[in-house]
Amino acid sequence: MLILNHSSFTTFTLMGIPGLESQHMWLSIPFASMFLVILIGNGTILFLVATEPTLQTPMYLLLALLMVADLVSTLCLVPKLLCLFWFNDQDIDAGSCFTQMFFIHGASVVRSSLLVAMAFDRFVAVCEPLRYNTILSHALIGRLGLLALAKGVLLILPMPLLLQRLTFCRTAISHTYCDHMAVVKMACDHTRPNRIYGLFVILLVVGLDLLLIGLSYTLILQSVLRLSSRNATHKALHTCSAHFFVILVTYVPALLSSITHRIGRHIPPHAHILLANLYLLLPSLLNPIIYGIKTKEIRDKVAKYMCRGTP
Repeated sequence: MLILNHSSFTTFTLMGIPGLESQHMWLSIPFASMFLVILIGNGTILFLVATEPTLQTPMYLLLALLMVADLVSTLCLVPKLLCLFWFNDQDIDAGSCFTQMFFIHGASVVRSSLLVAMAFDRFVAVCEPLRYNTILSHALIGRLGLLALAKGVLLILPMPLLLQRLTFCRTAISHTYCDHMAVVKMACDHTRPNRIYGLFVILLVVGLDLLLIGLSYTLILQSVLRLSSRNATHKALHTCSAHFFVILVTYVPALLSSITHRIGRHIPPHAHILLANLYLLLPSLLNPIIYGIKTKEIRDKVAKYMCRGTP
């Protein structure tokens, strides 16, 4: 029997990972482990940037903002997911569901915008090294951070607002969190505006941001190819390597998840849900590790604090 509920009075049920319900307790182990590593890794980077004056440069300030976006996304996703896996706490009211959706998707937009700002930072570092500190002042970094936040809020806020006008025939969401399209599918109203707006946001964020990042790296590559010294070329490429790996970690899982949702008809539902969770968690998990491995300044600071604690 269909139950018609206006969004204001709806309680949704998160079903977790369809087909793997009996394995939820076992699946909680890798998710809880990732959660712990994310908190430690991102927290360490934020602590180092906040306490070490030598790390309070444009690149590391942007990195710290990226860590904050990663933590927001993770904290909005994993605690509820673990409650679902451990205690079978499936219910979530509409208000909490829409709030979770806003922060998870909003943090993803902010993360993407910060990657564009970091690509611009690498462009200036390679192509205009003598003017680096002049161009990328702390004031500009602050404005770029506020611009990324405003973009996330303005693009994602209409999603829950559009959902609030709908009536829902079904409330069992086959997902681990309140994904926008998963909630839209629960509605029995005309959802075309919701679907069109969701597609518009994806195309604008992924399409435009990747275009700007690609433009920055094209200009960087042109500048690097003009260098006569092999050592200078290697140094310039190494300067961009950490950011390039972060771009791959962020966009490749997201694109794979999007592609499988649209053309992977024979892919089992649990694979879709696992991919959707991984594309949110992998950047948060790997970003601190990538920068820790590829960046000497962070390695040195971590080593300093570890040696300080050694008797």
